[in-house]
Amino acid sequence: MNNNPNEPKLLDHEADGIKELDNLLPRWWVWLFNLTIIFSVIYMLYYHVFHIGNLQAAEYAKESKRGEEIKTAAIAKFESSLETLQPVADKAVLAEGLRIFTTSCAPCHRADGGGLVGPNLCDDYWIHGSNYVDNVKIIINGVPAKGMITWRGLLKPDQIQAVASYIHTFRGTNPKNPKPPENQQPVNTGPSEFE
Repeated sequence: MNNNPNEPKLLDHEADGIKELDNLLPRWWVWLFNLTIIFSVIYMLYYHVFHIGNLQAAEYAKESKRGEEIKTAAIAKFESSLETLQPVADKAVLAEGLRIFTTSCAPCHRADGGGLVGPNLCDDYWIHGSNYVDNVKIIINGVPAKGMITWRGLLKPDQIQAVASYIHTFRGTNPKNPKPPENQQPVNTGPSEFE
């Protein structure tokens, strides 16, 4: 081994004429490496030995529960204000309603609202109430007996209002080959069965 401090420290080991250089790691790197070891020991003790902190699965469950509480509160607040709701005419809201209707509602009600498996949304013959508030309630609660799922928890309140406002634009239109009327024409659009 070379003891001259001005020359590289070469080890006595040699292979095919190549000598190995004894190059020490920088001190900052060594300290960083030691800190990662210390961190891993503290992490293991904190999460796995003493169970002070939540692991990912527990943290996810806690956040999901909190998210469900927020969602439930938002829907409850929205439902408490239903009787005063009116259809929105804003173009951006209707565009969002069109997007939701196209992906979620058109497979049963057709893109023009004329009805397939689901009822015709363009005529005045409505089974579960024909006013705007009834439409919103049907979207929220669904009609499981007829095969319509509840959108509560799947759509946000503003999305429910957007799609209900978009559906409201179908009223009075004449789609090609619509589904025939399914109920008596409403005389009174008073309280629906969902109230």
